[in-house]
Amino acid sequence: MNPYEWTTPPRRWDPKLSPLVVKLLKHCSRAKARSECKLVEVKIDNVHVLQQAVAANQGVLITPNHSTHADPYAINEVSYLADMPMYFMATWNIFAAQGKIGQWVLQKHGVFSVDREGTDRKAMEIARDILINKKHPLVIFPEGEVYHCNDRVTPFREGAASLSLLAAHKSKRPIVAIPCAMKYRYSKDPTPELLELMIKLEHSIHWYSRNDMSLTDRIFRLGDAVMALKELEYLGQVQQTPLAERTRYLTDTILRRHEEKYQVAKIGNTIPERVKELRRRTIALEEDLTPDNTELAEEIRRNLAEYMLVVQLFSYPGNYISEDPTIERIAETLDKLEEDLLGVESATPRGERTAQIRFGEPIAIESDRKRGASEAITHQLEDAVQSMLDDMNSED
Repeated sequence: MNPYEWTTPPRRWDPKLSPLVVKLLKHCSRAKARSECKLVEVKIDNVHVLQQAVAANQGVLITPNHSTHADPYAINEVSYLADMPMYFMATWNIFAAQGKIGQWVLQKHGVFSVDREGTDRKAMEIARDILINKKHPLVIFPEGEVYHCNDRVTPFREGAASLSLLAAHKSKRPIVAIPCAMKYRYSKDPTPELLELMIKLEHSIHWYSRNDMSLTDRIFRLGDAVMALKELEYLGQVQQTPLAERTRYLTDTILRRHEEKYQVAKIGNTIPERVKELRRRTIALEEDLTPDNTELAEEIRRNLAEYMLVVQLFSYPGNYISEDPTIERIAETLDKLEEDLLGVESATPRGERTAQIRFGEPIAIESDRKRGASEAITHQLEDAVQSMLDDMNSED
């Protein structure tokens, strides 16, 4: 997982979408996708769904799954094929990591920043205006994080659905949400490179490599060892239950300690929702931070580190590899371990990949905001994306 800086953003970045710049930089974008993400081809299904919605002058929200850092490059291919640049809502950390030229390029590609840890009313206003008035679609990744789990959608957050409802309430034109599934496959076997990475990971915890074991068994062996270290740190003993159950127990234990300490009621049913609320409370503590208050500074630092640990634990579904040990699932897990154990900012795929993008049927967003509508739309979008991913896997 990427260790984003969780604090108040230094500034905001608004979209300055330029179809001309998007077109002129097409070859640069493709070259970067190939060099950084090993993305060599993108296949697009049902693009007519998107084209018809835009031609009908509808406000269009696209909600893809978000399993890899290559996703924006893949979506760009849709804009090239359909001659339809898009707006993107992205965490402000993406801009902060860029220089002035990089920030300018992002803005010209329609990207604008959002503070995910607070109530970013300005970002919501920009997004709502796009849906109500702009002819170009808006892309929001409802998972919020890159979890490196391409075959399994993690819980969608309700922000995108809530935004579409707010827009529909004030819009004179129809608003639709279009589910979008993105599936990545290796076109070149990455096993030799993955074996080299496995050795680095084993050496990072001072273990000799077990080349006599399968790659899958070595991953579970490594995961068991790392989990044991964290259990000793937080629980004082190693649990004797299956790895998936141990992960859930440690995650809930850490979160409950913080929720009790800060008297935070358990908000939502998902780990990301609980983490977001606790992060928000911790970031608010920075208002009382002074240069000589080292105790509070350490409390904030430790809190954010533990919330990051919880998100990392959440990103490893216990049966993800065992239920279907494809080379893609093995590679995704190793990519994630490279980021989490070796501190790599963004893991580079070990082999060339192709992407398949599929658009589902548009979901009409009603203008009257009924109770529970946001949750219902969120589940509908999440289920549609997962269904399309399942279909793509069955087609393999």
